[in-house]
Amino acid sequence: MTRSFKAPVFHGLLACALGLSLGAPLQAGVNGFQLVNQTGSTIGGVALRRVGGGDWMPLGVAPASGAGARAAFADVDCAFDLRATVAGAGEVIWSGLNLCDVKSVTLNRDRAGRAWVDYD
Repeated sequence: MTRSFKAPVFHGLLACALGLSLGAPLQAGVNGFQLVNQTGSTIGGVALRRVGGGDWMPLGVAPASGAGARAAFADVDCAFDLRATVAGAGEVIWSGLNLCDVKSVTLNRDRAGRAWVDYD
C-alpha cells in the first residue's frame, strides 16, 4: 500500500526539515589564517588576545623570518591583539588586528621599531 502526501503537508514538512538543517545563522569569526613573518628577525612566543585585554592564547606557530605558517585558530570574534618576541627587539604587540575573512596576516616591523600588518 502506498501513501501520497498532499502538497500542503509535504511543503510543511520540507520547510521544517530545512529549518532544522540550517540551524542558527552563520556567524562571522576567525577560521584559521596564514601567519607570515616579515619582521626581518626570528619570532617566538606568538600569542593572541581579544582587543582590549584578557588572557593571551598561544597561537602555536612562529614562522622563520621570510616564511609563513598556517595558524589553526578559530573564534567567533574578529578583533585581536597579537604578541610575539622578536629577536633583537623583545616583545612586540600588533594591536587591533581584524582576523575575519583573511587568508593571511603578514607581520612587519621596520628598523625604527614601527610594527604593522598587511592582510591578504
